[in-house]
Amino acid sequence: MFENLSDRLEGAFKSLKGQGKITEINIATTVKEIRRALVEADVNYKIAKEFTDTVKDKALGQQVLTAVSPGQLMVKIVQDELTSLMGGDKADINIKGTPAIILVAGLQGSGKTTFSAKLASHIKSKLGRNPLLVACDVYRPAAINQLQVLGEQIGVSVFADLESKDPVDIAKRAVSFAKMNNHNVVIVDTAGRLAVDEEMMDEITRVKAALQPQETLFVVDSMTGQDAVNTAKAFNDRLDFDGVVLTKLDGDTRGGAALSIKYVVQKPIKFVSRGEKMDTLDVFYPDRMAQRILGMGDIVSFVEKAQEQYDEEKAAELQRKIRKNQFDFEDFLSQLRQIKKMGNMKDLLGMIPGVGKQIKDLDIDEKQFARLEAMILSMTPEERNNPDVMTGTRRQRIAKGSGTTIQDVNQFMKQFEDMRKMMKMMNKMGGAKAARALGGMVKK
Repeated sequence: MFENLSDRLEGAFKSLKGQGKITEINIATTVKEIRRALVEADVNYKIAKEFTDTVKDKALGQQVLTAVSPGQLMVKIVQDELTSLMGGDKADINIKGTPAIILVAGLQGSGKTTFSAKLASHIKSKLGRNPLLVACDVYRPAAINQLQVLGEQIGVSVFADLESKDPVDIAKRAVSFAKMNNHNVVIVDTAGRLAVDEEMMDEITRVKAALQPQETLFVVDSMTGQDAVNTAKAFNDRLDFDGVVLTKLDGDTRGGAALSIKYVVQKPIKFVSRGEKMDTLDVFYPDRMAQRILGMGDIVSFVEKAQEQYDEEKAAELQRKIRKNQFDFEDFLSQLRQIKKMGNMKDLLGMIPGVGKQIKDLDIDEKQFARLEAMILSMTPEERNNPDVMTGTRRQRIAKGSGTTIQDVNQFMKQFEDMRKMMKMMNKMGGAKAARALGGMVKK
C-alpha cells in the first residue's frame, strides 16, 4: 500500500534539491506534483487541493535554517499535514461498561466477520479482557459458521442462534448471556448491507438503539478507494458511528480511503487490518502512517512487534549460549518461529527506515521459513542440539523427511555454519552487546 504515492511524493520533493530557500516560484512545481500524487492515490480533488494549499501557505511562512534544506523542511511540513489529515492522534477504543458493547457494521464483503474475530483476539491478548462474539448476520448462515470457527481458533466464546431471524433479539439475549458468564466485552457482528438498502439500514439502526453500544465501528474495504469514503458518509449519516476500520491493506490499494475518510466523516480510523490471520490487526497511528507514506519507515511499530515476542529469561539463556558458541538448531527454530509471529516479512522490513524502498520489488518467499522449519523438525534431538554431528547420510535423511533436496539441506547447513562463525567473531569483538542484539526476539 502507498508505494506509488511514496514514489510520487519523493519525486515532488526533488525539485527543491539544491535550492537555498523556499520561494513561491520554486515551490509551485512541488505543490502541483504533490496534488497530482494525491489525486492519483484516489484522494478527492477538493481534499487534495485544500491539503496542498495548506502545505504551500505553511512552507512560504517558514524560515529555512542553515542546517535544514528546503526539501527537508517541505518533507516535515507534508508529514505534519498528512498526520493531521488522517486524524492527528491515535484514537482509543472505548471498552468501558459492564459489559462494554461494540457494534460492528459495514458493507457486504468488507471483512466484518474476520475483523470481529481479530478484534476479540486483540482485546483478549492485549487488553486482558474476556470478550464474547455475537453472530447477528441472520441472512448468511456461512457467516455464523465462520464466526464460530474463528472463535474456536482464538479461544473466544460465540453466541449464536441459527433459528432466530431477529438480530435485535439475538443481540439483547447475548448481552444477558455475557453478564451471567463474566464476559466484560461484547462484540456484535452484523449482516453486510448496502447504504441504499433502506430496510437493512433501518434494521441496524434498531440494533444500535436497542444495545446502546459504547462503540460503533464501521468496517470498510480500503481497496474500494474513494467509494469507501462515500459509503462511510452514508453510514455515518444514519448510524453516527465512533470510528472506522480499514481492511485489506495488504491488497493492491492506492490509499485514498486512509487519507480521505477522516476529513469527510470527521470520525477517526481506529484499526487497520491486513490478511486473514488473527494477529494481523493494528491500532492506527496517523503519525506512523504518514512516516511510512513518506518512505521514513515505522521503527516504533517494528520494535513494538519485536517486544511482544520478547522474554528476558529466554533472551538471557540465548545470550549465554551464543557467548559459549553453543547456538544450535533448536535455538534457530525458536528464533524463526518468533519472527514468523511478528507478521509478513516484507511488511516488517518496510518498517525499517531506508529499507522499504530498497525491497519494494523484492519477492520475499515466506515459504522458505516453512522449508527451514521442516528441515529442523526432520532432525533427531541429537542433531538439533549438536550441529557438528551432521554427516552426508544424516543430511540425505533430513532432505527426504522434509520434502526438500540434498542441495537445499547443504545450503541451509552452510548458512547456519556461517551464522555461527559470525556469532563467534562478534563474541571476540564485543561479546555481550552482540549477544543481546541477537537474543531480542525469543518466545514468551
